Amino acid sequence: MQTKTLKGWLCAGAMALAGLSPLAHAEKKDSFELAWTIYAGWMPWQYADESGIMKKWADKYGIKVNITQINDYVESINQYTAGQFDGVVATSMDALSIPAAGGVDTTALIVGDYSNGNDGMVMKGSGNLADVKGQQVHLVELSVSHYLLAHALESVGLSEKDIQVVNTSDADLVAAFNTPDVRNVVTWNPLLSDVQAVPDAQLVFDSSKIPGHIKDLTVVNSQTLADNPAFGKALVGAWYEVMSILESDTEEGAKARAALGQASGTDQAGYEAQLEGMKMFWKPSDSVAFIESDEAYEAMDSVRHFSFDHGLLGEGADSADFVGIAMPGDKVLGNEGNVKLRFDPTYMRMAADGKL
Repeated sequence: MQTKTLKGWLCAGAMALAGLSPLAHAEKKDSFELAWTIYAGWMPWQYADESGIMKKWADKYGIKVNITQINDYVESINQYTAGQFDGVVATSMDALSIPAAGGVDTTALIVGDYSNGNDGMVMKGSGNLADVKGQQVHLVELSVSHYLLAHALESVGLSEKDIQVVNTSDADLVAAFNTPDVRNVVTWNPLLSDVQAVPDAQLVFDSSKIPGHIKDLTVVNSQTLADNPAFGKALVGAWYEVMSILESDTEEGAKARAALGQASGTDQAGYEAQLEGMKMFWKPSDSVAFIESDEAYEAMDSVRHFSFDHGLLGEGADSADFVGIAMPGDKVLGNEGNVKLRFDPTYMRMAADGKL
């Protein structure tokens, strides 16, 4: 099975971009670029593109939206940060630590889901997480897997100083876990299912224990959105039309899930299994309710502190407050004078109210 579900990234990419200044001013325009990479929660953009749903919504607002698949997840966010795309898909942690930390004011336009079991820690020979003390843990360093590990250790009174993190490419994790010397890994699906299938492997912690922390977003440049509300309306309208199809118990829904499964290197059953490991927000009202919750606020507070503690907010960051994060209800995490990541439910609420 070939997969490009690269949710990890290397710190160097963000550091290189930290010196970039945000676009001084966007402008009213009629053509927009959105980048996406293969992962269960972002595959719907392929369906939106190939089904004509994106074109239908773009035509409604007199604009054009080009949807481009990028094979390298990190590179897609880097290109967005550099201004080559108007929007991109990203986890909440990566949206904070790459474009926002790099000075590009970014709005989370769509909160599509959060990982609810699709990320996990697997141990060989023990089902007791506390036994990991003094051992090596293989994972993609500075990724959401690293973030999950921190919470897993905390749940049994341990911290990163009690173990040794071994940076391992996602392409090598399954093969490594099949060797005698590698006893502990943290990864995401479909790799997680592969390592769980190794003899004597036991899942000891997964993302269902930290609901709301690993969010999958579609983000856009804030100034571009402000100058071109039609862009936001078209994206949100198309997204939730696709959601209504994918969740449906219909022939159309089954065909859509099968097509996206094949496109992501699996099949309908495999894709549906990945969806089961996510809390999908099928309806815009569900997205709004979640992002306005205390749970979402507390999760982002945790994400920003982890990001600072691991040097992901850039060399100029002197605390977790360096980058401001605007949450719904006029709440701000961090520096109100340097807000660079915004969770704005305006367009999702318009969809929920039938006003698109």
